[in-house]
Amino acid sequence: MANILPVSIPAQWQDPINAFIQYLKIEKDYSEHTQLQYQTQLKQAALFLQEYADNWLQVQPEHIRSFSMQLRAKRLSSRTINLKLSCIRSLYKYLQALKVQRAAKNKRAITPLNNPAEAIKGPKFEKPLPKNLDVDQMNQLLEIPQEDALAIRDKAMMELMYSSGLRISELVNANLNDVKHDQAEIRVLGKGNKERIIPVGSKALGAIKAWLKCRGEFAKPDETALFLSKRKNRISVRQVRERMKQWGIKQGISAAIHPHKLRHSFASHILESSSDLRAVQELLGHSSLSATQVYTHLDFQHLAKVYDTSHPRAKKINK
Repeated sequence: MANILPVSIPAQWQDPINAFIQYLKIEKDYSEHTQLQYQTQLKQAALFLQEYADNWLQVQPEHIRSFSMQLRAKRLSSRTINLKLSCIRSLYKYLQALKVQRAAKNKRAITPLNNPAEAIKGPKFEKPLPKNLDVDQMNQLLEIPQEDALAIRDKAMMELMYSSGLRISELVNANLNDVKHDQAEIRVLGKGNKERIIPVGSKALGAIKAWLKCRGEFAKPDETALFLSKRKNRISVRQVRERMKQWGIKQGISAAIHPHKLRHSFASHILESSSDLRAVQELLGHSSLSATQVYTHLDFQHLAKVYDTSHPRAKKINK
């Protein structure tokens, strides 16, 4: 993986970063974007800290504090400063764990490795509330005239995202056999390759069935992807974002439309109707919906019951 910053740093600073990034890639299965974020933030920190210490192990809390003060002097946002400090803390936690492993392997006593960033607090900031569409706006967005195959595909994608609260990565990675029409559910692989099964509402199932009727126009032989582009490839994250943005404008929605807004709307509408925070945590694939909420496992039958009675577009259509 290439370094993001053009300026190089000495090996005693870069090598631990490289090892940490490999750990994030192989052990934690973090996305390439997240790996690059850590790489960038840690290299920036090293460029500053090398003026005070020869390597990461010599860094002291006052050095991290000086780094934090410099960031504030540059008038960086509270969120950015906290991100940088969090990346440094994570690196030291990795180095601590690595030292314990090596000591155990060599049957030596463990000399504690201090985390100089542990006690350094970043500036406080208020987390903005997730922005979502209300039920009327969602209905307005999803009343897409199905004039061609692309419109049918886009309606199916948006119905599914709102119906099941999918992340955009989960949507584009969905395969045909992941959707179980007879059981009204979809299997997805979330962050860290964690599998979960989510109910799919009748509106979304109907939209998917309509898309499957014309999917053959886009599919190569043996193609497994659920959603495809005009180039007959699995649709990309960028393409989904662009199409949703366009539909927001076409449908007269005043707020900007993007995939995560549909996920936020899913969570908000379920919570408004059910007040069952734990069920929403499970449906979203989160360990928590807030920094303090402890993840609690719920059985799928309970999740399906909460979903069926709460989601605006999950209710069965009267024949």
